[in-house]
Amino acid sequence: MAGQTGRPRVGIVSDVVLQRHRLQAATSKFGLAVRFSGDPERLLGYPEFPDASLWLVTLEDEADHPLLFDHLLENTDAPVLFGLDEAPKPGSTEYFRWERRLLGKLEQQLGHLEELDSEATLAELEQETPAPAPSPGMPHWITPAVPGSVAEEVWILGASLGGPAAVKTFLDHLPPNLPVGFIYAQHIDGNFTEVLTRVLGRHAHYQLKRAEEGYRVKNGDVVLMPVEHEWKLNEQGALTETSNAWPGPYGPSIDQVLLNVADHYGQRCHAILFSGMGNDGAIAAPLLKAYGSRIWVQESTSCGNSSMPESVAATGCSGFCGTPEQLARELVKTIEESCLLKSRQKRDSA
Repeated sequence: MAGQTGRPRVGIVSDVVLQRHRLQAATSKFGLAVRFSGDPERLLGYPEFPDASLWLVTLEDEADHPLLFDHLLENTDAPVLFGLDEAPKPGSTEYFRWERRLLGKLEQQLGHLEELDSEATLAELEQETPAPAPSPGMPHWITPAVPGSVAEEVWILGASLGGPAAVKTFLDHLPPNLPVGFIYAQHIDGNFTEVLTRVLGRHAHYQLKRAEEGYRVKNGDVVLMPVEHEWKLNEQGALTETSNAWPGPYGPSIDQVLLNVADHYGQRCHAILFSGMGNDGAIAAPLLKAYGSRIWVQESTSCGNSSMPESVAATGCSGFCGTPEQLARELVKTIEESCLLKSRQKRDSA
């Protein structure tokens, strides 16, 4: 059975309060409605058995609750998952890995859970004709990028549900010719790549382009990571496709994109996590932070779904949080400060 929104419902039974809370938080992150959450005694005394699509049961000692299993078997035909791992401390890498394992078990029973932008949503976004805004001006201290020049600094834009609208707004608020390149990792149906390309390129100074074998990211590029196979960078910084599927439940894996790009660019690789379900990006974020990279997130109220950026923020690695417009302004400010610092260093050395 599903809730009023069409999403599956889960029941959570545990004699450990903290485990119940963490299971509830994790299942809600993937859009599931929690129909019941309580200890075995509460379920046994419930006046009407809750109509859940799946039951999650984790007990310190099953022998302490001999009536529970018969009660479940007598009252529901829904699958029951027993003996789930204890949830680690939230915000830790172990916690996000635990969430991923839980998601895998949930999807084995309930099917695909992450909601993605539909073709209709993208078409609607394409048809929107907002009042034209003045093009943001390039600050004086930023030297415009030479057309076609290879990017020395790359920003990864990671997103899922609600991401296309947020990333489009972000790009629309950037001045042209910034000396950076972008790599865009978007959870989306691979059949919608063409319409996504049209949507993001309609008003922005930055055109979306699909990754190509041997291509080096140029300043002004927004290179879209394909959904089907994992892509890496070789020693020269050129994109290369592997024969492997992206690791993890969804492609492209934002975590893996972060790791693969940072492996070449190091501290010259940064990331912004936009709207989306789940926690993709949260495992790799601390590793990038250790490189000295910047990790930014979209603020919750401007997201179509805030789970992904909130998960990354929970790692403690995020250095800035804002709306897509604020993120664009902060990027320009950051580039300007970097250019000003380089100018001063060059003057001092002379």
